[in-house]
Amino acid sequence: MKEYLKSLLKKLNLYHPLQSAYREVRDQIRIQSLRITYAKHATTQPPLFQCNFCGATYRKFVPEYPTPDISPAINNNHVIAGFGENVYCPSCLSKNRERLLKAVLEQQSIAGKNILHFSPEKHLHRFITTKGAVTTVDLTPGFYHNIDSSVRYADATSLPFADSSFDLLIANHILEHIPEDQTAMKEMYRVLASSGFAILQVPYSETLNTTIEEPFINDPVRQAALFGQKDHVRIYSKADYIRRLQQAGFEVSVLSPEALAPFRIYAIQENECVFLCHKR
Repeated sequence: MKEYLKSLLKKLNLYHPLQSAYREVRDQIRIQSLRITYAKHATTQPPLFQCNFCGATYRKFVPEYPTPDISPAINNNHVIAGFGENVYCPSCLSKNRERLLKAVLEQQSIAGKNILHFSPEKHLHRFITTKGAVTTVDLTPGFYHNIDSSVRYADATSLPFADSSFDLLIANHILEHIPEDQTAMKEMYRVLASSGFAILQVPYSETLNTTIEEPFINDPVRQAALFGQKDHVRIYSKADYIRRLQQAGFEVSVLSPEALAPFRIYAIQENECVFLCHKR
């Protein structure tokens, strides 16, 4: 019955808008609960973490750890995927990977730029719309209507934009979902202006010698067990990920955890790198 109803709602183009509305209500309820629970951890005295979106300060943020069905893939392969002790802001639910990108973008000149944001995250989207002209895209745009009512349908492997259309591309944990990831990388390179840059973050492992993948797998249980999420098709080796980006044409600059250390006050994932990609 559940699958029949889901299928019917999809045919009526209602499933993803309803999911979007549900997530928004769920998140607001969770925020109210966390603000009460974490009030005892609120502080203005160091040591503290500060959300660089809402400005709230706490001794600790909300943790998130791998569930039992994905923990072997994450832990055994030492995947840097955003899990840890201080993931969500208790006051606004911004996530560590959003706070990291905001901190990095604030060091760049993006005012007045044309920006392409894949699968937009709420807090990061709100920030970049104050800086430039933002286009948001996804394969299932209805899922993001609560974030941007103008979100467009787009397949990352065949982007509906002219060459050199954008000054900045943001794809935050997108490429690990895409079977033909190298085609998507080439498309991202194509639509990026010569003077622009892309931030293309993925879960990755520094201990894997090569990327683990089954690009055309369609088995959510196995995908969770193998790759750490039910809709992922790979775990990137860090070295191989950089190589793939370079083969697509990008010049890749890696911001190391040491270089990002000043941003740790924002409760970022401390061992994560940032991949800045420019046109050669």
